[in-house]
Amino acid sequence: MFNLRGRRRAVLGVAGAALLALSVAGCGEKEATEQPGAGPSVTADADASLAAKVPDAIKADGKIVVGSDTSYAPAEFLDTDGKTAIGFDVELFKAVAAKLGLEAEFVSADFGAIITGVSSGKYEVGVSSFTINEERKAQANMVSYYQVGTQWVTKKGNPAGVSIDDACGKKIAVQRDTVQVEDIEKRSKACTDAGKPEITIEQFPGQDAATAAVVSGKDDAMLADYPVGVYAVTQSNGQLELLDKMYEAAPYGYVVAKDQSAFAEAIRDATKALIDDGTYQAILDKWEVGDGAITDPAINP
Repeated sequence: MFNLRGRRRAVLGVAGAALLALSVAGCGEKEATEQPGAGPSVTADADASLAAKVPDAIKADGKIVVGSDTSYAPAEFLDTDGKTAIGFDVELFKAVAAKLGLEAEFVSADFGAIITGVSSGKYEVGVSSFTINEERKAQANMVSYYQVGTQWVTKKGNPAGVSIDDACGKKIAVQRDTVQVEDIEKRSKACTDAGKPEITIEQFPGQDAATAAVVSGKDDAMLADYPVGVYAVTQSNGQLELLDKMYEAAPYGYVVAKDQSAFAEAIRDATKALIDDGTYQAILDKWEVGDGAITDPAINP
């Protein structure tokens, strides 16, 4: 699907996606078998040598507790039961955990609270499409596993006439605490510095609500990670379209506590093993995000 090196399916019936469900109600959806990610999960076998690298305190209960903002299809989102985390991020990290001889227990969390939750020990890992940047590396160990950029999305036909290079005076939706917030804030400042109207930036706690704001016409456009933007368009039944191309590709990283360097190394090595044995690419291809694959995971790249 991706023509560039890449970077969440709306879930009906859960509170975080209710607005989106109302916005697209009656416009029809694809059958589940047509959805990216349909079919049985891709599994991985445990590797004893890798499992031995996991600190005893983490592997004692046989699981890794994972904090994740499950509103970001197709990376991490809730299945139709409203409680089971699914997505390419979820399936991939479950394979990482399996390679380490453990299970991954996903816990839905506010995106902005995940890194602090990992630092405090509430979660053992954060898996939530975190773009690796200097600020996050200062707070935690970041293990790279994917690469992606930012994509703009508008209503079909771009009725508001939004331009990425000049969105002055427009209303733009974005999920709070993401790299896209800084992006759009810089663009708004450039507008006011040039004597033009500022960009009205509407920040939402979840990507589902940001998407719904564009579908409803409340906002003129949104910024999101590339696969998220593509997924939103494909699931909107013709109501949305991509605006221009993805830009500023950067790696995603698993979040591990600063004092858990050995655990970060184990996760890096398990990810590399999945790349080498083909499981990694199989999962990404299943979710139609294969062009975001990397070959050499690293800690704090």
